[in-house]
Amino acid sequence: METTRLAVVSNRLAIVVEKGNDGKWMIKSGSGGLVTALGPVLRDRGGLWIGWLGSNLQGSMDDGALEELLAQGSRETGYSLKPVDLTQEEIQKYYFGFSNEILWPLFHDLPSRCNFDPAYWRVYEQVNAKFARAIAENTGEEEDYVWVHDYQLILVADQLKKMGVNRHTGFFLHIPFPPLDGFIRLPWRFQILEAMLQYDLVGFQTVRDRRNFMDCVRMLIPGSKVIGHGQVARCLTPKREVLVGTFPISIDFKQFAEFAGTREVQDLAWIIHANLPERQLILGVDRLDYTKGIPHRLLAFANALERYPELRRKITLIQVVVPSRQDVPEYEALKHEIERLVGEINGRFTEVGWTPVHYIYRSLNRVELLAYYRTCEVALITPLKDGMNLVAKEFCASSIENNGVLILSEFAGAAAQLYNGALLVNPYDIEGVADAIYEAFIMDGETRHARMEKMRRSIQKNDIFHWVNAFLRAGIAKDLSQFPKAEFFVPKPSSPDIQ
Repeated sequence: METTRLAVVSNRLAIVVEKGNDGKWMIKSGSGGLVTALGPVLRDRGGLWIGWLGSNLQGSMDDGALEELLAQGSRETGYSLKPVDLTQEEIQKYYFGFSNEILWPLFHDLPSRCNFDPAYWRVYEQVNAKFARAIAENTGEEEDYVWVHDYQLILVADQLKKMGVNRHTGFFLHIPFPPLDGFIRLPWRFQILEAMLQYDLVGFQTVRDRRNFMDCVRMLIPGSKVIGHGQVARCLTPKREVLVGTFPISIDFKQFAEFAGTREVQDLAWIIHANLPERQLILGVDRLDYTKGIPHRLLAFANALERYPELRRKITLIQVVVPSRQDVPEYEALKHEIERLVGEINGRFTEVGWTPVHYIYRSLNRVELLAYYRTCEVALITPLKDGMNLVAKEFCASSIENNGVLILSEFAGAAAQLYNGALLVNPYDIEGVADAIYEAFIMDGETRHARMEKMRRSIQKNDIFHWVNAFLRAGIAKDLSQFPKAEFFVPKPSSPDIQ
């Protein structure tokens, strides 16, 4: 095939349009792991990104003003931006409803949090059809490879085929895929599974996720079978053949390592430690979400202070929580629970000159984030379930002196790659996580160096460009070197926000 352009399709565009304090419309870089990951890949390669702007702009601004903003965004990002408009009902039922009240908790093994409202499914289909139309209008059958991302857009390839539109398509699921006994709770299990099999290539974060998917195919689609056991296998159903692969997502290691060494980051890192002297700093960075295990982590930290009194005055936990879905009652309740636990721990253990937990509830800009990565000796990353968790990889890439310790949940996708250097923990095991905190505290410099060096070497080898190349080679037998790129392009920093 003669594909020469990469078209990325995701729920959100790589930019956000919003009103500034002066009442004028402005654009800013989108947040989240996908923008951080794919920004450097698409930039100046003639690429295209299709997605929702994150706002309901209908009637708020004229088409000319929006086109100018999008043109400005294209100039700044280095690739074309094509928005998909969503109505308020679609936002509520497709995004907050089906995507985040059904697929998100179900795929993270939390079915009790699901709301299987039938109205959500109808709007989810409707919005996926809307994305399919945008793809049909902005891409070509031969020249474009359409790469669809994540659980919000599972039906896109199926909708394209129903429209009679042929495209070379790949799909990558950034979150976990549940085991059979969890997936079959979904009332639309057959539709979702059949829709995923309409892509030419389906990619997962881990071998476990792919195995769960293939188990569901075998059990729910009679006559299907799998051939091959490598990174990419062939899934044969009575109707078609689909490639199914494992592609662990990563980061731009070089960019993080270089930026972590800049004077700006070093100066702020020095200030942070100067304000919290003579102690080891433990860092937690998470989006506000019940899958991140923040309350469990705080309980484990309190348990460590209780059972290992020698840690008192010698460690401080810096817990950063990035606001998310603040208008959803469940998330507001989680925020109050976190704040209650922080208050209890500080009320119980604080001494003159020492506060055990420093709690930050806001987004960090890029300099702040890397300064915390640089200055904190330990990263405590303990999600209850996570597709990958790029924060773990960012912390390692930014630990340019090889002196950091990573405590990582065994239920994060990153554990499959970083197991030989991280301290793996079960986030539900409060005392086990507390023991890991103590082990990290007493770990000698030589062991820290050896463990971190292993992880950094692995992330450097398997960086974001390796991830993209692996997917493209499997999908279209091409890699990034075969897509156009400006000769004298200098990369910009990616998104300043964390998701």
